[in-house]
Amino acid sequence: MAFWRSKKTETPAADVPSVPPGDSTAESADPIASSVDPKQPDAAKAGVFSKMRSALTKTRQALNTDIRDLFKSEGRLVDDEFLNELFARLIRTDMGVASAEAVRDDIGTRFRARVVHFDDILESITAQTRELLAQESTEIQFAESGPTVILVVGVNGSGKTTSIGKLAYHLHSTGHKIVLGAGDTFRAAAVEQLTVWSGRIGCEIVTGKHEADPASVAFQTVEKAIEIGADIAIIDTAGRLQTQTNLMQQLDKIRRVIGKKIEDAPHEVLLVLDATAGQNAISQARGFSEAAGCTGIVLAKLDGSAKGGVILPIREQFQLPVKFVGLGEGLEDIAKFDSTTFAKALFE
Repeated sequence: MAFWRSKKTETPAADVPSVPPGDSTAESADPIASSVDPKQPDAAKAGVFSKMRSALTKTRQALNTDIRDLFKSEGRLVDDEFLNELFARLIRTDMGVASAEAVRDDIGTRFRARVVHFDDILESITAQTRELLAQESTEIQFAESGPTVILVVGVNGSGKTTSIGKLAYHLHSTGHKIVLGAGDTFRAAAVEQLTVWSGRIGCEIVTGKHEADPASVAFQTVEKAIEIGADIAIIDTAGRLQTQTNLMQQLDKIRRVIGKKIEDAPHEVLLVLDATAGQNAISQARGFSEAAGCTGIVLAKLDGSAKGGVILPIREQFQLPVKFVGLGEGLEDIAKFDSTTFAKALFE
């Protein structure tokens, strides 16, 4: 049997237990230390570029240093040697062979046999990266009527549970009524963590007994959303590897159960990927996109990675839109993905 809680019964802030270790080291600390007030304007709205630039500091510094090192003097002739060296440095960001080749070839076409400066190359890379990351929309696909159901999947340690809290806060702060479903019933820490998030955000949560059927929790979350007139139900799922067939079948069961209650649900299946995982994130995306019918990606822990370029091969190989990026450990540290903002923040 599942239970639900509302902000009327939330534990007072002074009595809220510290969050047990969750999906990642970032989650092991109290994620709400800054005591964000959801009634205040979302800080990310006023400074998305600044936040994203800060989050990409490690990647940008590594990449810019590598590229700047190509210029031993004031200028450099663009020849095969230069292009090969540039390609090798781009690969270090985990942007993948195809993306690195596209950037290298664009520079070769534009500047071959010319003497260029560091700023010329950086401007060209920024423009090409923006083009490679272009996507039609990062918007959540809302249901035509009734609650929108968002299923969130990912491997253990990806930052999944923290990303759900951030996403719930983001949507709540923009006027939506949210219900959370603690569908990771096999990990008590995940349930506790989401319960803390819901209390601080001021949204309701449906939980189940330890090792209860996750599909049952998902079903009752959708029921609660309908009952209270919520706009969005966000449902956590047990972290799993893409090779775990039984757990992938469990995901399929959750989808079927939700679909019986609300037609066309889930409306979004968001895959949380760890930006610090680099190329390992690619195999995760491949397995989940095939097994779970993913509709979009949340790239977590962007602030902790020196290889933020992994977003490029993810987009190139799977054509899944990157909908949100995690920019820090705070509740408000999430932003809608925008290719122009990302490219500028990465290189400028």
